Amino acid sequence: MTWRAQPITLYPEMFPGPLGHSLAGRALADKIWSLTPLQLRDFATDRHRSVDDTPAGGGAGMVLRVDVLAAAIDAARRRHPALPVIALTPRGPRLTQARVRALAAGPGVTLLCGRFEGFDERIFPGRDVEPLCIGDYILSGGEPAALVLLDACIRLLPGVMGAALSGVEESFESGLLEAPHYTRPVSWEGRDIPDVLRSGDHARIEEWRRTRALADTSLWRPDLVRPLARGTIAPKRAEEK
Repeated sequence: MTWRAQPITLYPEMFPGPLGHSLAGRALADKIWSLTPLQLRDFATDRHRSVDDTPAGGGAGMVLRVDVLAAAIDAARRRHPALPVIALTPRGPRLTQARVRALAAGPGVTLLCGRFEGFDERIFPGRDVEPLCIGDYILSGGEPAALVLLDACIRLLPGVMGAALSGVEESFESGLLEAPHYTRPVSWEGRDIPDVLRSGDHARIEEWRRTRALADTSLWRPDLVRPLARGTIAPKRAEEK
């Protein structure tokens, strides 16, 4: 079955964007996934096609109107009622690889792309919308965030990646960052590939990768380290040989 992506946006021309190239682009051409953007202004009710208004209580900026958002979501659900509706917003929980895998295993997703100061809060309970944040920073709109989420999902769809293990042996899949990678030349500017990786001893290589994954995660992303791993590996970066 084709995995469906349905962005609701003021800028449908931003899609597929980078997703029209490389793995995602080939998968789109092969109909592994489909893309149907909806123009939010099509659901405005006045002659100016207004989608926003001033914030209640005063303040800077504009807020996307709940009635316009609701009409767009209703239209999206009439097309594909099984798709979850997600709003890209810093007010949501952070996107995780586990959530990405769950979405990729489903029928697809409808994405609300925010602009201005964001969404009228009533849309979340009013239309069962899930808020998600891709990181602790602010973008000019939800479209780049939607592209990030879609790329994370599409690459996991069956038939998109060549190697079966490509999507499994990666950062975040085990709760840790990946171990560092090396390739030829063996020696470069006085820096050599660690000897263990050239030993042919697969058990030693796997143990080295596990140790480095724990060490590097402790150093760069201590928030990801599981309690069992905490304190077992010194958080220092080494040039192991």
